[in-house]
Amino acid sequence: MLKYNSWECLKSKHENIVIGLGNFDGVHIGHQKLIYNLVQMAKEINGIPAVFTFHPHPLAVLKPESCPPQLLSQEHKQKIFARLGVKILLTIPFNLKLAGLSPEDFVNMVLCEEIGVRGVVVGYNYTFGHRGRGTPELLKDLSEIYGFALQVVQPVMVEGQTVSSTMIRHLIKTGDVSGAAKLLGYDPFTAGEVVAGEKRGRTLGFPTANLELDQEILVPANGVYAAKIYHNSDTYFGLANIGVKPTFHGKKRNIEVHLLDFCEDLYGKQIKVSFTRRIRGEKKFASPSELIKQIEMDIHKVRTECSKARE
Repeated sequence: MLKYNSWECLKSKHENIVIGLGNFDGVHIGHQKLIYNLVQMAKEINGIPAVFTFHPHPLAVLKPESCPPQLLSQEHKQKIFARLGVKILLTIPFNLKLAGLSPEDFVNMVLCEEIGVRGVVVGYNYTFGHRGRGTPELLKDLSEIYGFALQVVQPVMVEGQTVSSTMIRHLIKTGDVSGAAKLLGYDPFTAGEVVAGEKRGRTLGFPTANLELDQEILVPANGVYAAKIYHNSDTYFGLANIGVKPTFHGKKRNIEVHLLDFCEDLYGKQIKVSFTRRIRGEKKFASPSELIKQIEMDIHKVRTECSKARE
């Protein structure tokens, strides 16, 4: 997948571009449907499927206090785009100058003159241009003026609810990671480098890998989760604890991961932790021995689930 941070003269580099417009936070199953349609439209005209998105999120520039935490890092978002068949990714730095561009100028100057689009695919609630005045209805009118194909993708429904990044954020914030996975099309996850912790888990008999929290990426509510841990090409089952360790009067929120049947040193290594189910909320125990008993019960639950999954 080719990556650009500018649209200038793109049509001189690539012909027959079909472009998907949006923020694509989480690249959930609604976004995946849009991208599938985008790829199909490009195939029909022997074109190139491309995605146009902004970074940072426009709200981070216009209303920082209202900007929500993101569901995916830019790195993982790009990996999903590439896996879905996107060949060109435009990640445009958002600024106040762009915010002032009218919807008509965006279509005329950017999509047509600079990119030379043959087709555009957007979601049913897509807005663009100054003050979000551009809508799919306006885009349809402009597509007829400038001669490009337009497809507006209707909402995807799951169990009677519209799939949206807002709904997914709500589910993750409340710890319902299995519910969020139905809308994302994959388990919510976090990834990063294993850092040195207090090594208290080792003294309790349950060594853990500690991850620093990325403040820009949303992680689930505090609690204990069944998890899958990915390291290199291997996958392990385990438990992930998110919180401040109230039994030991902790204050800093972090993630501790205990891998089942694993004894290697992961310090400094990159791992990915997928949260599959919330086991319980965070709790302060009266003593370390009570905590140990609870961890043993948590591990038993995860092992039982793993055994059923293998059957």
